[in-house]
Amino acid sequence: MAPVIALAATALVLLLIDTIDPDTSNNTLLAGVATVGALVSFGFAGWFLVAGTGQPATGGAIELYGASIVVDGMALFFQLIFASVTALVVVASFDYLEGEEYQGEFYSLVLFAATGMALMAASNSLATAFVSLELASLPSYALVAFLKRNRGSVEASLKYFLIGAVSSAVFAFGISLVYATTGTLVLGDVAAGLAEATGMVGVAGIGVFMILGGFAFKTASVPFHFWAPEAYEGAPTPISGFLSSASKAAGFAVAFRVFTVAFPVSELVPMGIDWPLAFAVLAVVTMTLGNFAAATQENVKRMLAYSSIGHAGYALIGLAALSGGGPNGDVVGASMAHLLVYGFMNTGAFIFIAMVEHWDLGRTFEDLNGLSTQAPMACVAMTVFMFSLAGLPPFGGFLSKYALFYSAIEGGFWWLAAVGAVNSALSLFYYSRVVKAMWIEDPVADLELGSRPMGLYVAVMAAALGTLLLLPAFGPVVETAQASAAALF
Repeated sequence: MAPVIALAATALVLLLIDTIDPDTSNNTLLAGVATVGALVSFGFAGWFLVAGTGQPATGGAIELYGASIVVDGMALFFQLIFASVTALVVVASFDYLEGEEYQGEFYSLVLFAATGMALMAASNSLATAFVSLELASLPSYALVAFLKRNRGSVEASLKYFLIGAVSSAVFAFGISLVYATTGTLVLGDVAAGLAEATGMVGVAGIGVFMILGGFAFKTASVPFHFWAPEAYEGAPTPISGFLSSASKAAGFAVAFRVFTVAFPVSELVPMGIDWPLAFAVLAVVTMTLGNFAAATQENVKRMLAYSSIGHAGYALIGLAALSGGGPNGDVVGASMAHLLVYGFMNTGAFIFIAMVEHWDLGRTFEDLNGLSTQAPMACVAMTVFMFSLAGLPPFGGFLSKYALFYSAIEGGFWWLAAVGAVNSALSLFYYSRVVKAMWIEDPVADLELGSRPMGLYVAVMAAALGTLLLLPAFGPVVETAQASAAALF
């Protein structure tokens, strides 16, 4: 539990610092403590993952607290994603929060949300999954509204909160129906209970699909995506990156475990509860609507928000392409690997927009015209993010999408891979608009960038480096993810 404890302890230390000196404006101390905590969590998760903790080679998953928490390869893999994205967001926030009040609360809320996400990845009970989801969601509502004097930020948070409250209620009611059918909340026991509950298939089916709806909200999947563009546009930009990367990955982390362990395809599909088909429909609609909506945007931040919905559709293939006897571990593992690459490239793209906002340039494509003449290294990094998100070789996003589509084809779901490939080709249109504006277009006015925000620069370059390093390291990454996923089946 060290990766989770490190995040929670850091959040408490930040609250302690703020309690001792409530009016502190020592942003360096607060950001430094938060960054160290995230990196310590990253170190623990990476160490355990490399050592094989909780994996079949070392004796299998480690169950804790009456099997409500499980430590295995998948939990550690996702905790690695959460810790890395949290570190990037905290470093970027160092400049973004300059002159703002409540800095201690901001960093502690980020760390508490990350703690909830890390717990979601390790949840082996529907009760733990629900509590950890709320622990991740409640700080997120406050973080979106952090710019309290900004009407757009408060409005976005209210919409996010209201839709989140409804989805939590749907999720909780689905859990209650599954509990009524099986008499247990531990995932492995739920599977055994469903196999014997032949007389309550209808109740179980409604419960399963209500739980599916709860996860669809967390991952911003269509038609539960309405909150995402508003929340991402209104939130502080580093938080937009945090929500669109780490929060989305957390939703998939718990969904992968719940649906593969508690609702096995081989048991439920013959009973008439065909949840992979529901995820297939969600995947196609989500990636298509997300990409088409992104292509119509003139605001770069809103474009990234809709593109993140499209990427949720790609990741959903990991659940949609499951079958009774296919290479299920391969397709889930490929989806996990894509979420890792996505964490770096998408967070980096939002942090670049935060840097542009720091220079008061605006958020439209035209505002980026000619920016490469003034900030060439930052524009190189943004180009890496855009082409990687589009899935162009030789960037990390190409390899992760290739592994995902190839695994889907191997499982017999070639049509899902085809829809994904067509949508990836469409996404190149709007991602290339950013690159064209930065490198080809002439500036509409004289660019005066002012001070160079060190924290934002470091975060953008770190994200770009991570995206590039995942290219030569992708083989071991995807093998680790697929081995971790295979252990679930």
